[in-house]
Amino acid sequence: MPTRTAQAKWEGSIEEGGGTMSFGSGAFEGPYSFASRMEEGAGTNPEELIGAAHAGCFSMMLSVVLGQGGHPPDSVETSAEVHFEKEGGGWAITGIDLSTRGRVPGIDQSAFEEAAQAAKDTCPVTNALGGTEISLEATLEA
Repeated sequence: MPTRTAQAKWEGSIEEGGGTMSFGSGAFEGPYSFASRMEEGAGTNPEELIGAAHAGCFSMMLSVVLGQGGHPPDSVETSAEVHFEKEGGGWAITGIDLSTRGRVPGIDQSAFEEAAQAAKDTCPVTNALGGTEISLEATLEA
């Protein structure tokens, strides 16, 4: 399997400086700053990128689990809310809330929730974030 890369560059002090983050594939490059990370300023932040990675990985894994169960989905959409908070003398990712919706012919809500839990348990990004509390809400759409 390939190794994925990303880069970040920072210039200046923490409060007045700024930087950019980019994917090795060239698919994304965006600015980040103290304001975009610790406040509500313009730009991106590492937590937003972690959320996108987690939502993407989980959606793919849920598709795998559903397909292996004989119910390939028409669609799966997942959002991730990454909680980044002041903790002790620093900052921490204190939790991630996943919310997924799927259109899956031939299953009921209970089976969808079971598949979503199995996907959460086997998602590589979930496992990489093992020290973080991760909640899951799964909704089957008609």
